[in-house]
Amino acid sequence: NTWEALVKPGRRVTHGTRITFGEGALTGKVLAKSSLGLYTVRFKYNGDFEEILAQVGRVPLPPYIKREPSRTDKEEYQCVYAKEAGAIAAPTAGLHFTLALLDKLKRDGIHRVTLTLHVGLGTFQPVKVENIEMHKMHSEYFELSQASASQINTAKGEGRKIVAVGTTSVRTLETIASDCSVDSYQGYTDIFIYPGYQFKVVDALVTNFHLPKSTLLMLVSAFAGREFIFEAYQEAIAQKYRFYSYGDAMLIL
Repeated sequence: NTWEALVKPGRRVTHGTRITFGEGALTGKVLAKSSLGLYTVRFKYNGDFEEILAQVGRVPLPPYIKREPSRTDKEEYQCVYAKEAGAIAAPTAGLHFTLALLDKLKRDGIHRVTLTLHVGLGTFQPVKVENIEMHKMHSEYFELSQASASQINTAKGEGRKIVAVGTTSVRTLETIASDCSVDSYQGYTDIFIYPGYQFKVVDALVTNFHLPKSTLLMLVSAFAGREFIFEAYQEAIAQKYRFYSYGDAMLIL
C-alpha cells in the first residue's frame, strides 16, 4: 500500500502530511520526497484498492492541459483497445482509432498486432541539456508476446509494411529489433531515438503533434527527417490543426 506519486501543489506537502481523498474512503501519509519530485505515500483504506481508486479518483491529464479533469476523460482519454493498467498517460495516437475504424481496417485486409507499453513520466519531460546524447530517458515497462512477434516477422518476411501506432509502439519494437525482426520479450526500455538513428522494423508511423524540445519530437524527426517534420508542423499551424494529447494525428509513410 505504499506508492510513488506526483503531488500538486507540492509546496503544500511535507513529510508526514496526511491527505484525504473523497469522503475519507482513502487516506494517504507522505513519507518522503525524491530528487525527481516524486513523493512516497502510504495509503490506508478498507476494501479493494483499485475499486476505491476508481470511485474517488479522476483520470490524470498531461500537465499542458490546464482545465480540471472531468468524468468524461475516463472514456475520452483512453484507447478502445486498452487492457492492462499501468500507464501514467494514454498513448494518444491510439485515441484516433474507434471500434468501427478497427473493423474497417480488418475488412480491408490490414492486420492488427498488439503490444503493451506502460507510458512513464519521462514522456512529458523536455530535453534540458545542450548535447542531447546526455539526456537520460526514464525506463518504461513493455511486453510483446510470441504470437505478436511472429505476426510482425511474417509480415516483414513477406515485404509488407509495419505501421506503428504511436511513438510508444516504435520504442517497443525498436528496442527488441534485430536484423529486421523482433523477438517476444517483457521488460523495460530506456531507448532514446533521435536524428541519426537507423530504424530496423518500423516502416510507417501514426503519431500526434508533439511538444517542442520533447523526446517525442526528436523521435519523429529521426523517422522522417528534421526539415520535413518542421515543414509539416508549420503547415499544421497554418491550417490550425490541434496539437498534443487531444489533437490531430499525422501519418508518416
